[in-house]
Amino acid sequence: MRNFRRRSAGLVPAVLAALSIASNLTAQTPQRMAGPPLQVDPSVIEIVGELGDFIGTLEAEELEPGVLVVTARIESPTPAEPPEFSVKWDLPSVDVAGFWNTNLLNDKISYYRSGVQSRASSGAPVIALYSSADVNRITVAASDALNRVVLRAYLREEDSRFYFTLTFLSERSPATTEYEVLIRIDTRTIPYYRALAGVADWWAGQPQHEPAPVPEDARVPMYSTWYSFHQNLDVEEVLAELEIASRMGYEAVIVDDGWQTLDSQRGYRFTGDWEPERIPDMKGFVDRVHDLGMKFLLWYSVPLVGEQAQNFARFEGKYLRHWESQGAWVLDPRYPEVREFIIDTYVTAMREWGLDGFKLDFIGFFAANDETVLEADDGRDYASVNEAVDRLMTDVMLRLRADNPEVLIEFRQPYTGPLMRKYGNMFRGVDAPNNAVANRAEVTNIRLLSGNTAPHSDMFVWHAEDAVESAALQFLNVLFAVPQLSVKLTQVPDDHVEMVSFWTRYWKENREVLLDGDFVPLNPSAAYPVISASLDGKLIAGVYGEGLITLGAGPYEAIDLVNAKGTAVVALEVPTDLGEMDVKTYDTRGRVVGEESRDLAAGLHRFEVPPSGLVTMRAR
Repeated sequence: MRNFRRRSAGLVPAVLAALSIASNLTAQTPQRMAGPPLQVDPSVIEIVGELGDFIGTLEAEELEPGVLVVTARIESPTPAEPPEFSVKWDLPSVDVAGFWNTNLLNDKISYYRSGVQSRASSGAPVIALYSSADVNRITVAASDALNRVVLRAYLREEDSRFYFTLTFLSERSPATTEYEVLIRIDTRTIPYYRALAGVADWWAGQPQHEPAPVPEDARVPMYSTWYSFHQNLDVEEVLAELEIASRMGYEAVIVDDGWQTLDSQRGYRFTGDWEPERIPDMKGFVDRVHDLGMKFLLWYSVPLVGEQAQNFARFEGKYLRHWESQGAWVLDPRYPEVREFIIDTYVTAMREWGLDGFKLDFIGFFAANDETVLEADDGRDYASVNEAVDRLMTDVMLRLRADNPEVLIEFRQPYTGPLMRKYGNMFRGVDAPNNAVANRAEVTNIRLLSGNTAPHSDMFVWHAEDAVESAALQFLNVLFAVPQLSVKLTQVPDDHVEMVSFWTRYWKENREVLLDGDFVPLNPSAAYPVISASLDGKLIAGVYGEGLITLGAGPYEAIDLVNAKGTAVVALEVPTDLGEMDVKTYDTRGRVVGEESRDLAAGLHRFEVPPSGLVTMRAR
């Protein structure tokens, strides 16, 4: 173990020697080209900023070969508002093909978009550079998941070097005498997804970051009312859909926005009283859903109170800001009575209506701005908005679990960072209606950092006139996540219903492999055109573009290839002789269209598979 320490004040440079030692790729991944490990800058890691009365120090510890943790600390003899500061270093751009961060709308290629901002309710403080062979070059993460952190890896044209900058405390914070943050730098020669999994484990192991338990009911197919009904909810119409969905294997429903008001204009002027105006007999509705054998989750907007809500006057003076376009105000969670109102709303609803869980939305609106008074006075028991949000959401989970240890709580992107894992047990992709590729990329991004927290697709939907093979792509692109369906099953053709039934049945039969298996998402710069998972000798691969599937070392007793594209050929490279296997081919409705015995000797194999179809191989 090697340790380093530097101390500085004012406008600071503080230098750390670099560490970087190679390690081998895992045996279960195909052989990958890997250049020499990158080295953290051989001369400097520095704190930069106008620190005023604060003194900055850096310490480094090598946790294992190739993994360095740097502790950055600023201290003041007397309480003061801590200054913004950055930690910087640079390294050469050698064998770097792309980057990975939690931003939703980037191509994972253009380095100018590599920067990411995170806080408790938005994104995650991590950035990774990877090679053309999906090998980690450097993965950098910060321990502060509560406050705003800005990470950048800027490629300088003049010298083709990456300049890393991690900026802390750029959002105003209450007075303090000390701030400390850990920075984890991983330069191991391992697949990028293994490096990101290491970051997720590192976060989960930190004090106050322990993820919430994940009930089995968080891992069942669900029906959502959002795209199919939006705010125009009708109990009888919803139940008609759920009767079909339950027979197809869907075991829960998320009743989304619209139940709480008769207003259907997509705004929130009347939201905040949380009375079921549109569904007066909510308890009866929940009971009827339970009679179908389905769990019931209800949508809430956590921070919003509409200007036309009866509760608006109750909290006057206790709002952070006005959302003018939606006619709503954002509550200030630093007031204990605000937190208690929010928590009691959920606890009461669960007790009185028999709810099994909640979809909690818009918590990213809890944030300070330049006008926020960062003091614990005038009825506020917290100075920091971020700390008050952490207290609120921690208490929401604790209070609900006290009544129901199996309670389900969903958040959608970007509310999916490391702290969010202790507030909820289901993470969903952000809205991507009828956009299969975006949905695939979103849920894959979620899985890479979410550990055992249940990853959910955005609700998939398609047009009733779409060809069944095209409609199936909405499902197949999210095969490695928990499916959420939001199409009116009473209005789609029979072959669409057959397709959904087949793939839902397939998903449930293979849930452990798909969700718990060794997860390998290749080529993030192309939105993951091949994704696979393997467990206990079975491998399932989703093929989303033209290319070659290369098996790892195995052994394999069963191989499933899902042809999630519009052409009818899938190519497989087998590294060692797998012997005779029984091969069966299905179309997207689950009908068998081919059966044969095939010798899977080492080498290349070509399979004819219908678009959106499936080929299965079983050892004899």
